[in-house]
Amino acid sequence: MADVVTVTQDGPVSIFTINRPEKGNAISRQVALDLQAQFAAFDADDNQRVAVITGAGEKAFSVGADVTDLPELWRCVPTLGIQTEKPVIAATSGWCVGGAMVIVMMADLAIASETTRFSYPEAKLGFTGGIISGLPARIPHKIAMEIIMMCRPMEAQRAYEVGMVNKIVPAGKHVEEAVAWGHELAGFAPLVLKTIKRFVTQQVLPKGPSELMARAMVDLQRVRESEDGQEGARAFKEKRPPKFKGR
Repeated sequence: MADVVTVTQDGPVSIFTINRPEKGNAISRQVALDLQAQFAAFDADDNQRVAVITGAGEKAFSVGADVTDLPELWRCVPTLGIQTEKPVIAATSGWCVGGAMVIVMMADLAIASETTRFSYPEAKLGFTGGIISGLPARIPHKIAMEIIMMCRPMEAQRAYEVGMVNKIVPAGKHVEEAVAWGHELAGFAPLVLKTIKRFVTQQVLPKGPSELMARAMVDLQRVRESEDGQEGARAFKEKRPPKFKGR
């Protein structure tokens, strides 16, 4: 069975690929978990400076959440479940739908193939995770509301014009261009990039209720999976006082 997320390295740039082309790179439960885990390893590696996230093939960056195996989407969203202050670049081609559009929205930079089409159809489908409410903080308000409320696909050129993506490239060149940007970023001062990113993501950009909830989930998960959390559960079962270590 092929890995649902593959990670390759091009010098200091890590390339994360959602590897389910036969399913439109839909984000399943395992995809979300794998992305979160692989990004944690990336963040801990001082030799890796920049992340690029993309989808296998040319037909879709991702068609969004896999409705047959719904993920906890927050786990694979940059600055939420993906906890890193290193730059994250989205590289898109083909369809970028729903939760996948949220990933691009929350990335620091985005390179789009000319074939990219963004779509957020949740109002048509009758459900929402709500994190998309942060879109009006990142592109003009009326354009964001048109995407969210009217459910109309947005072509790459329009996405570039309104600031959803940084650059449009010919079909098949999106990852190559994103990696080139990554190498350029890797030559800059890491502490400066991390500090600026932290200021922007934590203090400048407004946060909607779903984003705040996801951030709380990250903190609660950290406590739940900590050594102290496991020690507390063991001590309860063994009917003894716990020995906490603060980690």
